Amino acid sequence: MEKNTHTLVVIVASVREGRFGPVVASWLAEQADSHGGFDVEVVDLADVEIPLSLPATSPKYAGDDYPRPAGMRHLTAALESADAFVVITPEYNHSYPASLKAAIDWHFTQWTAKPVAFVSYGGAAGGRHAVLHLENVLTELHAVTIRDGLSFPNYFTAWQDGSPLDPQAPGYAKSLLDQLAWWAGALKSARETAPYPA
Repeated sequence: MEKNTHTLVVIVASVREGRFGPVVASWLAEQADSHGGFDVEVVDLADVEIPLSLPATSPKYAGDDYPRPAGMRHLTAALESADAFVVITPEYNHSYPASLKAAIDWHFTQWTAKPVAFVSYGGAAGGRHAVLHLENVLTELHAVTIRDGLSFPNYFTAWQDGSPLDPQAPGYAKSLLDQLAWWAGALKSARETAPYPA
């Protein structure tokens, strides 16, 4: 990885059969690769063992001793090494998938003092209800949510051949990635200078 790049983890939140998330994630990863500020890894939650039952102790206090399933090892390592995140989420009943909530709740320090951007898709609202809920959740984990996100209303008619039909979409993605790169650099420098007072 070059010195001027940041490790970006793109998370595919939906595990539903026939989901559209991998298409959006692939396009966003291409935008991030072209941006030049990131070393990109896509993590698909459909490939991760994510139980809904949690240990009694919070991961905030258990630290490295938190008893996560072996099937979650790659996810934990990816979150730990990330300088920044992009969450790709649909909207289910005005919120985000349970798979994503479980993945978030199995971790704590991996999110702390790191920036998170959102790319959502759905019907008329384009997944914005899901993002509003996620902003609240990730703020509680001391992550920094990025203002400029991407939203794709009625994605089923707004995409063709793996790309959005809106010609302005790449420009919006660049704005998101510019902000994400700035915050990734600023927060990484801050974390290296002094421990975050969580």
